[in-house]
Amino acid sequence: MKYYIIAGEASGDLHGSILVKEIKELDQHAEIRAWGGELMQNEGATVIKHYRDLAFMGFIEVLFNLRTILDNMRFCKKDILEFKPDVLVLIDYPGFNLLIAEFAHQHGIKVHYYISPQVWAWKKGRVRIIRRVVDKMMVILPFEKDFYQKYQMEVDFVGHPLLDAISGFQQPLKTFRAENQLDDRPIVALLPGSRKQEINRMLKGMLTMIPLFPDHQFVIAAAPSSDLSLYKKITGHQKIAIVQNQTYALLQHAKAALVTSGTATLETALFNVPEVVCYKANWISYEIARRIVNIRYISLVNLIMDREVVTELIQNDFNEERLKEELGLLLFNKEKQQTLSADYMLLKEELGGKGASARVAKIVVDGAKEQKIL
Repeated sequence: MKYYIIAGEASGDLHGSILVKEIKELDQHAEIRAWGGELMQNEGATVIKHYRDLAFMGFIEVLFNLRTILDNMRFCKKDILEFKPDVLVLIDYPGFNLLIAEFAHQHGIKVHYYISPQVWAWKKGRVRIIRRVVDKMMVILPFEKDFYQKYQMEVDFVGHPLLDAISGFQQPLKTFRAENQLDDRPIVALLPGSRKQEINRMLKGMLTMIPLFPDHQFVIAAAPSSDLSLYKKITGHQKIAIVQNQTYALLQHAKAALVTSGTATLETALFNVPEVVCYKANWISYEIARRIVNIRYISLVNLIMDREVVTELIQNDFNEERLKEELGLLLFNKEKQQTLSADYMLLKEELGGKGASARVAKIVVDGAKEQKIL
């Protein structure tokens, strides 16, 4: 059977890659065409558009890149019609994917949506569109099922795929240090995001911590799709290690982390690493978002737990003084460390256990079979 998958970001490529693997377990003759990255490609999907060409963040940035976005949209619609998939699987990336969902629905293509748009945060009107054009919605956050029920829509809570991605990951500390020329000092991980705009904005602030904590070594997790020259330009002459495609190994051995908001905040918590969540957006984009986004927190950890588990330093709070204070607590305050560890255990229970990707694959393959029969 034929599957068409669209993931527009690094996290979507990760979740998509595990899904591709699980689909191939159930359907050995699966033809999978995808928008994604190296991870999906490595699992056997034919990747025809890389997410690095798709990731535009913020209202202003989207406006500046509108022509590229529209060109991508036209290409995608044409490619879907030529491929004729039995099922279209959309992974998050709502601004683009919901328009593609509507297009596919109009052409009689079965639409499965994996990882719901954050309609509970803003644009609740999108629920009506989802109900009309999406055949199956598979959600990964426990509160999303209740949210959709308020709108008389049944969705499948499948659990969080990060539990699958992280399960069993192991790399010896000695090996990690040797491969990356690290010394014996405790490690602080810097995760400045995956988009160029984020990296430029966030990393400069994070780097101010290096001279303030000389007994620790700081290591940057470079996004898989980013050119290392971008990081080297920002770090300048500072002596700091940069690792690429080794984020999980870095988190496994880190004593603390400074993390730009996004999926990485949850990954860090699942590795039991004390973290400070950092975010600073373009001023205009932030002011627009502040007026229309209806959520109390920006990190997935706090959203899932519905309380402040990890500290969030947003906009003006993301400054050297606050960052030094919060990082110091994570590294040296035992009570803070113990509280976080206990909260992280509760977080894992909330996420529903392993097996999300296999559950999604079964729904997708069953949907493709039904379409094939029709």
